[in-house]
Amino acid sequence: MSHNLLSGNKIVFGDNLPVLRQIPDESIDLIYIDPPFNTGKRQKRDRLRTVRDENGDRVGFQGKRYRTVRLGSLAFEDRYDDFIAFLEPRLVEAYRILKPTGSFFLHIDYREVHYCKVLLDGIFGRASFMNEIIWAYDYGARTKKRWPPKHDNILWYAKDPAHYTFNYEAMDRIPYMAPGLVGKEKAARGKTPTDVWWHTIVSPNGKERTGYPTQKPLGVLERIVKVHSNPDDLLLDFFAGSGTLGEAAAKHGRRFLLVDNHPEAVKIMLKRLARYGAECVLGEGVVADEEIASLCASG
Repeated sequence: MSHNLLSGNKIVFGDNLPVLRQIPDESIDLIYIDPPFNTGKRQKRDRLRTVRDENGDRVGFQGKRYRTVRLGSLAFEDRYDDFIAFLEPRLVEAYRILKPTGSFFLHIDYREVHYCKVLLDGIFGRASFMNEIIWAYDYGARTKKRWPPKHDNILWYAKDPAHYTFNYEAMDRIPYMAPGLVGKEKAARGKTPTDVWWHTIVSPNGKERTGYPTQKPLGVLERIVKVHSNPDDLLLDFFAGSGTLGEAAAKHGRRFLLVDNHPEAVKIMLKRLARYGAECVLGEGVVADEEIASLCASG
């Protein structure tokens, strides 16, 4: 690839495995990925807009009525016959390109987390496993047949468990659940998070929403970025989706390299990250439609 993937802020349209194989050894400071969870379902998100209409289907502030306009939808199949076989070569490449002081984060859910940990233990070594972080949220439908699953799992591996980036002082503080037990000074300062992170999902109607089906909250990614990297570090997400890692990185003075093979994901990322000087690059040998080709430089 003629473009220098390690400079500036890049978005690559293409299959992530060939792209990973072009990245030099030990050149990435932090890797976070949020691959498809292998739910066996079709992931879909409708994009909607509301306009004022006295005969509309929604009632808003002060009883004013609005009409819902459907702008379109974004969907992908989240099914793999052998999810681990799909991930393994990509995780091997992730280990190769990660710097000695770097960290790797895999965001997954209960369906595959156990198999992924065994796989990562084999690639990184069990001593490199640092934490299983639980991202807990409280939103959505609740089954009446079992305890409703309302969390994701984030596995953290340090390439060198004796020397890794961990900026404790950059950690955001959160309120005590029982502030009366710790005194006014501690209560005012707040406490550092544990390995269970309570954070709401991206609001369906919030400004943060991009329309991508599996978009993750910026706040969760910012916590990882601030603690596990330093200014001007290069951060990689090779299942980039809506580009949340890119925004978290850029907001805090880091550079980003994002890879995705879904045209709508690339369009969303380019719009979201334009203010950070994001440049789109076509992976080598990738054939893109006219719109993507006009947005991305050739590899």
